[in-house]
Amino acid sequence: MKIKQFFYGGDNLGYLLVANAKALAIDGGAVDEILAYVTQHGLSLTAVTNTHGHEDHTAGTQRLVAASAATFLDHHRFADQQTIDLGGEAVIVRRTPGHTEDSVTFAADGFLVTGDTLFNGTVGYCFSEDLNAFYHSIRMLMGYPGSTRIYAGHDYVEASLAFARHLTPDNPAIDAVAARYDKRHVFSTLDDERAVNPYLRFNDPEIIALIASLGLPTDTEYQRWEGVMAFE
Repeated sequence: MKIKQFFYGGDNLGYLLVANAKALAIDGGAVDEILAYVTQHGLSLTAVTNTHGHEDHTAGTQRLVAASAATFLDHHRFADQQTIDLGGEAVIVRRTPGHTEDSVTFAADGFLVTGDTLFNGTVGYCFSEDLNAFYHSIRMLMGYPGSTRIYAGHDYVEASLAFARHLTPDNPAIDAVAARYDKRHVFSTLDDERAVNPYLRFNDPEIIALIASLGLPTDTEYQRWEGVMAFE
């Protein structure tokens, strides 16, 4: 399965997943570009869906459906680990509440489309106010193999790495990840995130020391998660 990334709205990122000439659009705000790509490559746009309900992610959804024969797949209706068949290949839906209550992630063929749950270098703001749900979502995503590619809902890489460097200036992994950053195709691996993303490093001694310096408890993993989320 292939993934094609589309930029729109300044820093938003939308996607086409493609398998055997069938395509699934996720957060398809770049409507004209997506339709042109589908036509140019002889694809059939079979379904359109979203990672969550924020308007910047859903703005193109109905336009894509209206301009094609695609089926609208309502992200609210997905069950965790539900399978979407795309040209005979599987896209697995993971429910990942936290950023919003309705957030989902799509897993396929060595990559994750994470929306605003997990960014490259940071995590989304907890609009749901449910830190416990967010913790379990992030913990679940962290369980994927280190080579898994992370495709997020926005390109926040430069600001995120700058913040990580501010918190942990002696972390050499930040420069290595920054050197691989390409604005034309934005992604990281889960190993990259474990190395540089402060919000995934809540069990790292360097981050634990920072949490403790704020006067916050660090005895349990969940306390450390609450601590890193206080960095915001």
